[in-house]
Amino acid sequence: MLKTRPTTAALAWSVPIAALVTIASGVGLTVPAVYAQETVNWTLQAKGQDIGNLVAVVVLLASAILHRRGTPRAGLIWLGTLLYLVYAYLVYAMAVHFNGLFLVYVAVLGLSGYAIIHCIGGLRRTETGFPDGGRRRLAAWTLLGTGVLFALRWLSELVPALASGGAPASLGEAGLVVNPIHVIDLSMVLPAFIVTGALAVRDRAAGLFWLGPWLAFSVLMGSSIVAAMVLIATAGFPGTLPPAVMVSVIVILSAVALVRYLPRRAR
Repeated sequence: MLKTRPTTAALAWSVPIAALVTIASGVGLTVPAVYAQETVNWTLQAKGQDIGNLVAVVVLLASAILHRRGTPRAGLIWLGTLLYLVYAYLVYAMAVHFNGLFLVYVAVLGLSGYAIIHCIGGLRRTETGFPDGGRRRLAAWTLLGTGVLFALRWLSELVPALASGGAPASLGEAGLVVNPIHVIDLSMVLPAFIVTGALAVRDRAAGLFWLGPWLAFSVLMGSSIVAAMVLIATAGFPGTLPPAVMVSVIVILSAVALVRYLPRRAR
């Protein structure tokens, strides 16, 4: 197969996004006024996300550079990192009290979304030739299982609250009217996990393409959740160990599945 000509588009989008994310997360972690209006629980979750965002900056720039050099599948990791940033900054923009970083949140959200729109066509044309056999099945079932597991986790919290006419306890802890994580996960992300995994099991092109980005998303999002849980546990909140262990296992499985799904050499 002829190698396609490298593109600078991913790197061009990544530099301003990385700069803005670094500013937002650095300020969020070091300036108490940023989350001064949030509950302690929601502040710790936001700071855990900030830590995850700084990791995502490294992954975003590294994958963009590797994609520019023609490294196979680097573009898929880059795409998954953008999906992670869209998710994270939807939450910042919609569920953190208005503060001095608001326009930065909006800018990261917009730039990440438009970067996906601008580059998705080229990635679909160049990122082909996916592995088969056990490596594909591991990736597909890991993603599908993660989607089902988290869907059941959220529904086990939401359905009893709806049946009783009350609200989930987590809303009070975070000081929220509605948890945006429930909304984004149940309406978009978890269905995408399940559908992508199911399509990949059936050897469908769309499923094979999206396995890589969603697994990269799973690793980054899971890592930020673990960081938040560590901060919450350190602050003395009970009951964080079981979910922290569960999410850590998912991060490890997703990382292993992603690495195995990547080719060992250029085609």
